[in-house]
Amino acid sequence: MSESEEETSSAADWPVTEEWLQAVLREHHKDLAETAAITVLDFTVRPGCDAGESVLSDILAVAVKYCVREDPAAHTLSFVIKLLPQDPFSRFFVTEAQFDLREIKFYTQVVPDLENFKSQNLSEGSDIRLPIPKCYYAHYSAGSNDPEPSPPESVLVLENIKPNGFAGADFSRGLTLRQTTAAVEAIAQVHGLSLALKIKEGKCLSERYPFLFQTTRASDSYQQLVERGLPQLSQFLERRPGLESVLASLNDLRPHTKDVIENLLSPEEPMALITHTDFWCNNLMFQEDDSRSTCAILDWQMVTYSRATNDLALLLISSVPAELRRIHTEKLLDGYWNHLSDTCRRLGLDVEAELGYDRKRLGQDYKRSQLLALLLCIGSVDLALGNAQMEERLLALLQDLHEDGLLNADVAKK
Repeated sequence: MSESEEETSSAADWPVTEEWLQAVLREHHKDLAETAAITVLDFTVRPGCDAGESVLSDILAVAVKYCVREDPAAHTLSFVIKLLPQDPFSRFFVTEAQFDLREIKFYTQVVPDLENFKSQNLSEGSDIRLPIPKCYYAHYSAGSNDPEPSPPESVLVLENIKPNGFAGADFSRGLTLRQTTAAVEAIAQVHGLSLALKIKEGKCLSERYPFLFQTTRASDSYQQLVERGLPQLSQFLERRPGLESVLASLNDLRPHTKDVIENLLSPEEPMALITHTDFWCNNLMFQEDDSRSTCAILDWQMVTYSRATNDLALLLISSVPAELRRIHTEKLLDGYWNHLSDTCRRLGLDVEAELGYDRKRLGQDYKRSQLLALLLCIGSVDLALGNAQMEERLLALLQDLHEDGLLNADVAKK
């Protein structure tokens, strides 16, 4: 091991050994005739994120240098390891809600199904890129209550895309139009693939993937966050003159928030599909060049069977500057609809002709999803309060939704 070993052992109480790295590399090179012939030459391990940046995982960044017998030249591989949090409270929170298991099963069940489906249905020379890091290795153990009990364990090893030029966005400033467009296109591909898979194979995705975040359980979790955030938001608004009507609407909405969340999270056929459900800029990374941005979507712990517009609304409401959102929302929805329709069409599904769903209905669903997105933002309002840029973005959002009549529980009813 390299000289970084000593500094890293304090970053997470979890050993990265040559034997363990060989297991990961064997999985990565399982197409080789002799996967046992892998020699680890050197590796480094560092914290994968800043302290407090990730709540649901402890993350390590690993770079390994190795060779295989078939090719004696040295190879390098960079990846991140997502582990259960070391903090006991966080660990219980994650395992009780199965956030870790859900993400592992997304990479080991949903993604292979989507990849296999597109390989069977796309014409030769055509491809649809899943905008996510590669999964190199995954392991899950629920633990046991035997006479000698064992704790739960989960390990997810994903491609580290930072060396490929990907970087996170600035939440305080918000996404640029190019970044937002890239994110919208990326999620449209995931949505389109999962929708086509459901329709063409005729299998309900919530039954096919019972580990998806269930509506009732997700609603309970989000409601707890909203109940924590609303008093903070109310105190903030009380100090800002001219917002009395906004505050009154929020107070009227408060007794109904759990029903609103559950109604808007509930899948609505025929357009129910795989949603990220935590689709905001801190779960996105971007590769930029002179002409465009490319987006990669991270952190699938809350993957759900729900409505496509819930992802779109959370992105635009939480992560896009107010003026950009006001000017470009319709154009962004147009872009989403075009990419979703094109993805499905290439997989043999005409959404408008076969499902009776069109761009107009997308706009109507998006309007309703904005209320859910606002409530999810209120559940994390502490991220915004105290930051002048984000406070102004929040105030603009509340005023816009109030003027549009969306701070009303009736919005959640069809």
